[in-house]
Amino acid sequence: MFDSRGERSRGAFRGCLLGGAVGDALGAAVEFMDLAAIRERFGPEGVTGFEPVYGRRGAITDDTQMTLFTAEALVRGLHRFEERGIASVSAVAHGAYLRWLSTQGERAPTFGAAGWLVGVPGLQARRAPGNTCLAALRSGEPGTPQRPINDSKGCGGVMRIAPVGLAHFDDPFAVGSELAALTHGHPSGHLAAGYLALVVSAVSHGAELRGACHEATGRLAREPGHEETLAAVESALELASQGRPSTAAVESLGEGWVAEEALAIGLYCALVAKDFGHGALLAVNHGGDSDSTGAIAGNLMGLLVGERGIPGRWLEELELREVITTVADDLWMHFGTAECEACDDLDRYPPS
Repeated sequence: MFDSRGERSRGAFRGCLLGGAVGDALGAAVEFMDLAAIRERFGPEGVTGFEPVYGRRGAITDDTQMTLFTAEALVRGLHRFEERGIASVSAVAHGAYLRWLSTQGERAPTFGAAGWLVGVPGLQARRAPGNTCLAALRSGEPGTPQRPINDSKGCGGVMRIAPVGLAHFDDPFAVGSELAALTHGHPSGHLAAGYLALVVSAVSHGAELRGACHEATGRLAREPGHEETLAAVESALELASQGRPSTAAVESLGEGWVAEEALAIGLYCALVAKDFGHGALLAVNHGGDSDSTGAIAGNLMGLLVGERGIPGRWLEELELREVITTVADDLWMHFGTAECEACDDLDRYPPS
């Protein structure tokens, strides 16, 4: 189990985003397989490293793509506030997700100035995007927790939300929930995202992971419709307190297709991990949404161990590693330092 606290260093910001991408890529090849099929194909230990998928090893999926566009929205929202004195993070994020939609070969509604991410060739790839995200964004109408756009609690809201916890928000839980509710209307679909955003924020400010989870649990319990998500995270915390990490414990938490289950699996694996590699492989070797559970666990563990704590062999093969690192550095320069070193990058992150 990790016995460390987070910090707001460049290495921690990189670790969070790169760790999530590594977990995503580890799970990509087995996302739609059950445990028996995984073991039959890859051996009794299951996946032990990157396997070829989408034409290469180390391929990322829509989880990492949307995480990058979440990060872009946070920087653009900051620029918008600095320029105009007011900014709706949800509105800016909705525009960012519409830009992501355009990278999926979809005709996207108007989404403002392009910025740089939408022009990255490697992001112009369709990697099993979630139907809920696609349908919600195609509509052009953003959802909110108060005005849900649908009744989906799929994990597409929580798997993209870690960057919110790295930004400066008085209430990262509320912001995480609002950004997930843009596409996922069921309370479990967006409250799980709020929970993860608060955990990432607390850990990045020095909290121990388990303590951050308990803080977020108290915040979650005050929200309408919290019951499913609260039960899921309490199950994860209870299992983690028993020690003895196992695939059976992971599978007892669900498959991860819905937000509260993906969150619970990610939390459990991060809490019981002996090191990054152990936790990441535990998070993807189960029947279900392995790339999303790997991404969530990877975000948390990467934040704790930093970029240097992620196995180098995986970083070397990771698709778009330089792009992910650049986005992490941009987040750190805008939110992790006392003074911004890159606030003249309006061409890359335009405020509109």
